[in-house]
Amino acid sequence: MPSLKEIQVPVANHMLQFEGVFHNAIKSPVPLLNLIMRYLTRRKGKQMRPLFVYLSADLCGGVTESTHRAAALIELLHTATLVHDDVVDNSNERRGFFSINALWKNKIAVLSGDYLLSRGLLLAVENNEFDLLRIVSQATREMSEGELLQIEKARRLDIHEEVYYEIIRKKTAALIASCCGAGASSAHASTDLVQTMASFGEKVGMAFQIKDDLFDYQSVNHTGKPNGIDIRDQKMTLPLIHLLSKCSSAEKRFVINTVKSHNTEHQRVKKVVAMVAEAGGLDYAHQQMIRYRDEALEMLSKFPNVPSRQSLVDLVKFTTDRDR
Repeated sequence: MPSLKEIQVPVANHMLQFEGVFHNAIKSPVPLLNLIMRYLTRRKGKQMRPLFVYLSADLCGGVTESTHRAAALIELLHTATLVHDDVVDNSNERRGFFSINALWKNKIAVLSGDYLLSRGLLLAVENNEFDLLRIVSQATREMSEGELLQIEKARRLDIHEEVYYEIIRKKTAALIASCCGAGASSAHASTDLVQTMASFGEKVGMAFQIKDDLFDYQSVNHTGKPNGIDIRDQKMTLPLIHLLSKCSSAEKRFVINTVKSHNTEHQRVKKVVAMVAEAGGLDYAHQQMIRYRDEALEMLSKFPNVPSRQSLVDLVKFTTDRDR
């Protein structure tokens, strides 16, 4: 499988330019904010979201100045949501670094997230990027709805497969859909092509999240996340939902009771993880992930065979073959 560096080749120079655009977008005259922003940029991840933006733009007409703003706008939104999520989840660490709330406490973390979001909005408005603003605002709305839908359903533990798909479509897939849609829009693609790329991104996002959910039930993974953490967090993901659809009433009571009231008891959680595997929950989730992956790849097959298309194919496969 090609590395992310190899996948970036068709837009490598644009990705380098993105660094400067993003850094300029987060500058502030307030010393504390500048310190926090520098800390955030030190802990950058794989930068897959900007990569989806640039590759989509390149495939749909070519990278423009608008594409740089689209990539920065989405990364600003994404970073803001991560900062806020860490506050909501009371998390002290992200990607091996202390979270903003761990170092500067919740109030400063929330305000820093608000600052990132406002910088994204201003970047769009000041450059009359209203189509990009619409695409990203819709993604923001859906992400919020997805989080709240998950919280609502988790209270009763009544998430069925259709609801699970709706949650991950909103929580995760909406953002990747906005990356691809915004990339196409920034290249001045037609409305139909922008929608096609957004649909492509949504399918990739669905596969991406199912892969993430599978990590929690695999005995060997490199995520740094211990097995069963989703159960401890009372998250009803696809492998567990499949188990509940197949097991007996007594087993279902045991599983629900474990998730609801005994999710910190290691042996019970370990037993539920084993039950998921025995019921075929991992295989089923893997099949659904592959289904979404293949649907995304089928959409790409209709585009001209250019380097950016091949990189998108490789990036889709990277999301489902990764080990972290």
